[in-house]
Amino acid sequence: MVTIRPAAQDDVDVSAELARQAYGHYTARIGRPPAPVGADYAAAMREATMWVAEDDGRVVGLLVLLDGDGRLLLDNVAVDPSAQGRGVGARLLAFAEDEARRRGHDRIELYTNEAMTENLGYYSHQGYVETRRAEQDGYRRVFFTKRLAPA
Repeated sequence: MVTIRPAAQDDVDVSAELARQAYGHYTARIGRPPAPVGADYAAAMREATMWVAEDDGRVVGLLVLLDGDGRLLLDNVAVDPSAQGRGVGARLLAFAEDEARRRGHDRIELYTNEAMTENLGYYSHQGYVETRRAEQDGYRRVFFTKRLAPA
């Protein structure tokens, strides 16, 4: 059974490796490693903005959430390739939405790289609406928003 908990120090290296595995295959499409591959997971853990999904004691997913401008930003969500297709990503998205409501937000936003074409359909299927496309930090990003119904 998959559980979600705040990240701890022991999760930092595991999360960095999970991100490399989850995002690594996009490097060729983008022309350089995706931004989450080089993210500072130690800082995310220290700042209490990262959660991990565990299955039978093994980290199989991660989530980084940031407050700002009246919304919650889903900054990073990744699932271990060996656990993909089992609902871990959907569980992490549902957790993020619950956390947004808990913090008093009525929407959650995220972005993905336009070369990550699988994500575009996935987020739309999860109720997210594309709001714009733009270059940011040298990446071609697609921005999404999901309005949240009250809990």
